[in-house]
Amino acid sequence: MKVNVIGGGLAGSEAAWQLANAGFPVSLFEMRPICQTPAHRTGFLAELVCSNSLKSNALNTASGLLKEEMRRLDSLILRVAEEHALPAGSCLAVDRHGFSTSVTAILEGHPQMEIVREEVTSIPRDGLTIIATGPLTSPSLTGALNSLIEESIESDPFSSSLSQKRGLLSFFDAISPIVSTESLDLGKVFRASRYGRGGDDYLNCPLDQEAYERFWEELARAEIVGPRDFEIPFFEGCLPIEELGVRGKDALRFGPMKPVGLIDPSTGKRPWAVVQLRLENKEATMYSLVGFQTRMRRGEQRRVFRVIPGLEKAEFCRYGSMHRNTFLNSPTLVDQSLQWKTRSGLFFAGQITGVEGYVESAATGLLAGINAVSLLRGKPLEPPPRDTALGSLVRYITEAHPEHFQPMNINFGLFPPVEEGRKIPSRERRERYANRSLAALDRWKATHAA
Repeated sequence: MKVNVIGGGLAGSEAAWQLANAGFPVSLFEMRPICQTPAHRTGFLAELVCSNSLKSNALNTASGLLKEEMRRLDSLILRVAEEHALPAGSCLAVDRHGFSTSVTAILEGHPQMEIVREEVTSIPRDGLTIIATGPLTSPSLTGALNSLIEESIESDPFSSSLSQKRGLLSFFDAISPIVSTESLDLGKVFRASRYGRGGDDYLNCPLDQEAYERFWEELARAEIVGPRDFEIPFFEGCLPIEELGVRGKDALRFGPMKPVGLIDPSTGKRPWAVVQLRLENKEATMYSLVGFQTRMRRGEQRRVFRVIPGLEKAEFCRYGSMHRNTFLNSPTLVDQSLQWKTRSGLFFAGQITGVEGYVESAATGLLAGINAVSLLRGKPLEPPPRDTALGSLVRYITEAHPEHFQPMNINFGLFPPVEEGRKIPSRERRERYANRSLAALDRWKATHAA
């Protein structure tokens, strides 16, 4: 049977790998570099367009647990990411160029893989298809998806028409700016990770109260791109820095500029606020401003961010920006196998399903690939157990209330609670989540993902 994977991002690359490695010929369609997007810069597969961090590796975090599950399911994305890891404390940060070029080379060299560089404008009717076009799905394919939604409404007249018509939504995803290392005033910053975890992988720009308030005032009067529309449904975990600033003078100090777990060695005290810079490449020539995604115009970014101590002469390798993110109302349209509810053999993966984050996107690509292999082999498609990180994430995007559905990162709030008569300390509870999750995943893998 012909197998198509549309979209060469993290999810599409992972899904294509799972199918090709299982022995099925795959056509992987990627429109870049022939047709670029506002956020991408290259034609490489699995390009990281925002941060270069895949978040924590620690098993006592939901993100770290999801990564471990993916490793046990032979994730290409996790394997290559670890080959190109950069020092980042307990987080998994990667050299973005080395990572994407390696993924591209592996997939281009796979004997079962055909890379097709063209824009897909319609949904294939024949064979098996996985759509993983991500937050910047082209207008033509978006129109085809809208037509597919209308078909689903007509075929299921008893379903909530309101939920169905909200099938495709848009919000704004965020990109943080990157500055060159040589342009930093290293005499004003210090190296450290919060609470000393992972060594001194971050550069920290400390601000006293006067410096912080000056930064906040400059931010408040900055000119942003486009009209200020408060009806835009921002993803709460990825707000633009200026949007967070308008919530109050101290909002940033309890958000991306929180100083907790850090001591300024020049004073021996915790700063009033801190801006953290994360390494962007192995050569250590670039750092990104952690949590500083923004809609400010480029000139305003230079003006406002150069108020931060240590960044007075910062040279910007990449400016922050916002971009559209299209995603399905998956609880209405997609089942737990990540198939379209009214069309067998049509799978969806990645951010278009309503997950948020690199790892979450790759994880749904991995699961879509595994399920597609099972379907081709005539095996039952059983979702990962509810106790697992992967299973909890899939159940959120397929069982959340359709009227209030918004993109979600993996977090322990999605997991079923650990049953216990007494109150469990946070560390112990997270360890139990991890132990229960990995045991359940191994049992599922033995019978359904071999």
